[in-house]
Amino acid sequence: MTKLKIKTGDVVRVIAGDHKGAEGKVLKVDRENNKAIVEGTNMVSKHTKPSAKNPQGGIVKKEAPIHISNLSLIDPKSKKATKVGMKTEGDKKVRFSKKSNQVL
Repeated sequence: MTKLKIKTGDVVRVIAGDHKGAEGKVLKVDRENNKAIVEGTNMVSKHTKPSAKNPQGGIVKKEAPIHISNLSLIDPKSKKATKVGMKTEGDKKVRFSKKSNQVL
């Protein structure tokens, strides 16, 4: 598995694809396929059969995964897209924003 620079809970912006420019919080990261599910973006319609949980069935809107390469992390300080770097502070490895040099 590859090491990804985007984690669950990060605020990201979509930089390519149909939902370019949309921002949202990362809900889940799939390291196996290099994809992430971002809140409120890449919405798809899923047809569901009636079940005990959803007795009516019907069409449900839900988020589909987006490839990590199409996402850019938002710097909490400047609110702009930034690249992510890794550095060691003491004995810990931390992520930092290359735009503001602030630890994420």
